[in-house]
Amino acid sequence: MAVAEDLATRPTLHMTRVFDAPRALVWMAWTRPEMTVQWMGPVEWPAVSVEQDLRVGGAWRICLRSPETGQDLWQGGTYREIVEHERLVFTFKWDESHEDGPPADTLVTVVFSDTEDGKTHMDFTHQGLKSEQSLTGHRHGWTSTTDRLEAWLAANRD
Repeated sequence: MAVAEDLATRPTLHMTRVFDAPRALVWMAWTRPEMTVQWMGPVEWPAVSVEQDLRVGGAWRICLRSPETGQDLWQGGTYREIVEHERLVFTFKWDESHEDGPPADTLVTVVFSDTEDGKTHMDFTHQGLKSEQSLTGHRHGWTSTTDRLEAWLAANRD
Protein backbone atom coordinates (compact mmCIF):
# COMPACT_ATOMS: atom_id res chain seq x y z
CA MET A 1 0.00 0.00 0.00
CA ALA A 2 2.80 2.44 0.81
CA VAL A 3 4.10 2.27 -2.76
CA ALA A 4 0.69 3.21 -4.22
CA GLU A 5 0.32 6.03 -1.69
CA ASP A 6 3.85 7.26 -2.49
CA LEU A 7 3.07 7.30 -6.23
CA ALA A 8 -0.12 9.27 -5.62
CA THR A 9 1.69 12.00 -3.67
CA ARG A 10 4.37 12.63 -6.33
CA PRO A 11 3.91 14.61 -9.56
CA THR A 12 1.86 13.00 -12.35
CA LEU A 13 2.00 13.61 -16.09
CA HIS A 14 -1.30 13.26 -17.91
CA MET A 15 -1.62 13.59 -21.69
CA THR A 16 -4.23 12.72 -24.27
CA ARG A 17 -3.66 12.30 -27.97
CA VAL A 18 -5.74 11.30 -30.98
CA PHE A 19 -3.96 9.32 -33.69
CA ASP A 20 -5.29 9.04 -37.25
CA ALA A 21 -4.84 5.28 -37.22
CA PRO A 22 -6.88 2.24 -36.19
CA ARG A 23 -6.57 1.13 -32.59
CA ALA A 24 -5.15 -2.28 -33.61
CA LEU A 25 -2.17 -0.57 -35.28
CA VAL A 26 -1.58 1.76 -32.32
CA TRP A 27 -1.69 -1.25 -30.00
CA MET A 28 0.84 -3.14 -32.15
CA ALA A 29 3.11 -0.08 -32.18
CA TRP A 30 3.21 -0.22 -28.37
CA THR A 31 3.49 -3.99 -28.03
CA ARG A 32 5.74 -5.28 -30.82
CA PRO A 33 9.43 -4.53 -30.18
CA GLU A 34 10.28 -4.37 -33.88
CA MET A 35 7.71 -1.57 -34.22
CA THR A 36 8.29 0.15 -30.87
CA VAL A 37 12.01 0.65 -31.56
CA GLN A 38 11.12 2.72 -34.63
CA TRP A 39 9.33 5.50 -32.69
CA MET A 40 10.07 5.18 -28.97
CA GLY A 41 12.07 7.92 -27.31
CA PRO A 42 12.23 11.65 -27.90
CA VAL A 43 13.81 12.91 -31.10
CA GLU A 44 17.11 13.66 -29.31
CA TRP A 45 17.15 10.22 -27.61
CA PRO A 46 15.63 7.67 -30.02
CA ALA A 47 15.39 4.03 -29.01
CA VAL A 48 18.04 1.67 -30.35
CA SER A 49 16.94 -1.46 -28.47
CA VAL A 50 13.53 -2.64 -27.25
CA GLU A 51 12.83 -5.90 -25.41
CA GLN A 52 9.32 -6.81 -24.29
CA ASP A 53 7.90 -9.86 -22.54
CA LEU A 54 4.26 -8.88 -23.03
CA ARG A 55 2.52 -10.64 -20.17
CA VAL A 56 1.52 -9.58 -16.67
CA GLY A 57 4.73 -9.79 -14.66
CA GLY A 58 6.83 -9.76 -17.84
CA ALA A 59 9.71 -7.31 -18.16
CA TRP A 60 10.36 -4.62 -20.72
CA ARG A 61 13.63 -2.82 -21.36
CA ILE A 62 14.54 0.02 -23.72
CA CYS A 63 17.82 1.70 -24.56
CA LEU A 64 17.70 5.31 -25.76
CA ARG A 65 20.81 6.71 -27.45
CA SER A 66 21.87 10.28 -28.13
CA PRO A 67 22.82 10.60 -31.82
CA GLU A 68 24.91 13.61 -30.77
CA THR A 69 27.04 12.02 -28.05
CA GLY A 70 26.43 8.27 -28.37
CA GLN A 71 25.45 8.12 -24.67
CA ASP A 72 22.92 5.43 -23.72
CA LEU A 73 20.02 5.77 -21.29
CA TRP A 74 18.44 2.51 -20.17
CA GLN A 75 14.96 2.19 -18.71
CA GLY A 76 12.76 -0.73 -17.85
CA GLY A 77 9.99 -2.16 -15.77
CA THR A 78 7.34 -4.85 -15.59
CA TYR A 79 3.86 -5.13 -17.03
CA ARG A 80 1.16 -4.89 -14.37
CA GLU A 81 -1.96 -5.02 -16.54
CA ILE A 82 -2.57 -5.88 -20.20
CA VAL A 83 -5.99 -5.67 -21.84
CA GLU A 84 -5.43 -6.25 -25.55
CA HIS A 85 -6.16 -3.18 -27.71
CA GLU A 86 -7.40 -1.31 -24.60
CA ARG A 87 -4.96 -0.86 -21.75
CA LEU A 88 -1.30 -1.19 -20.78
CA VAL A 89 -0.06 -0.60 -17.25
CA PHE A 90 3.65 -0.94 -16.52
CA THR A 91 6.27 0.19 -14.06
CA PHE A 92 8.97 2.55 -15.34
CA LYS A 93 12.39 3.22 -13.87
CA TRP A 94 15.67 4.56 -15.25
CA ASP A 95 18.62 2.22 -14.71
CA GLU A 96 20.90 5.00 -13.50
CA SER A 97 20.60 8.46 -11.99
CA HIS A 98 18.75 10.75 -14.35
CA GLU A 99 17.55 14.37 -14.23
CA ASP A 100 17.37 14.87 -10.49
CA GLY A 101 19.22 12.09 -8.78
CA PRO A 102 18.70 8.40 -8.15
CA PRO A 103 15.96 6.64 -10.17
CA ALA A 104 12.44 6.44 -8.78
CA ASP A 105 9.84 3.74 -9.34
CA THR A 106 6.97 5.17 -11.41
CA LEU A 107 3.85 3.81 -13.08
CA VAL A 108 2.61 4.33 -16.65
CA THR A 109 -0.99 3.70 -17.72
CA VAL A 110 -1.95 3.92 -21.39
CA VAL A 111 -5.62 3.55 -22.36
CA PHE A 112 -6.73 3.26 -26.00
CA SER A 113 -10.25 3.83 -27.34
CA ASP A 114 -11.88 4.41 -30.70
CA THR A 115 -13.17 7.81 -31.74
CA GLU A 116 -16.41 8.15 -33.69
CA ASP A 117 -14.45 8.91 -36.88
CA GLY A 118 -12.27 5.78 -36.72
CA LYS A 119 -9.20 7.29 -35.07
CA THR A 120 -7.57 6.17 -31.82
CA HIS A 121 -7.74 8.18 -28.61
CA MET A 122 -4.85 7.58 -26.21
CA ASP A 123 -5.08 8.57 -22.57
CA PHE A 124 -1.58 8.50 -21.07
CA THR A 125 -0.65 8.85 -17.38
CA HIS A 126 2.87 8.66 -15.90
CA GLN A 127 2.42 8.62 -12.14
CA GLY A 128 4.87 8.99 -9.28
CA LEU A 129 7.49 11.21 -10.90
CA LYS A 130 10.20 12.27 -8.52
CA SER A 131 9.92 16.07 -8.75
CA GLU A 132 8.61 18.98 -10.78
CA GLN A 133 11.91 18.86 -12.70
CA SER A 134 11.28 15.22 -13.55
CA LEU A 135 7.71 16.07 -14.57
CA THR A 136 8.99 18.75 -16.96
CA GLY A 137 11.57 16.37 -18.44
CA HIS A 138 9.09 13.54 -18.88
CA ARG A 139 6.50 15.91 -20.39
CA HIS A 140 9.04 16.89 -23.03
CA GLY A 141 10.17 13.28 -23.56
CA TRP A 142 6.72 11.76 -23.87
CA THR A 143 5.43 14.62 -26.06
CA SER A 144 8.34 14.19 -28.46
CA THR A 145 7.89 10.41 -28.33
CA THR A 146 4.19 10.60 -29.19
CA ASP A 147 5.02 13.04 -32.01
CA ARG A 148 7.36 10.37 -33.36
CA LEU A 149 4.62 7.73 -32.89
CA GLU A 150 2.18 9.90 -34.85
CA ALA A 151 4.66 10.19 -37.73
CA TRP A 152 5.37 6.43 -37.62
CA LEU A 153 1.64 5.64 -37.70
CA ALA A 154 1.10 7.98 -40.67
CA ALA A 155 3.85 6.15 -42.57
CA ASN A 156 2.64 2.65 -41.61
CA ARG A 157 -1.16 2.75 -41.49
CA ASP A 158 -1.73 1.53 -45.05
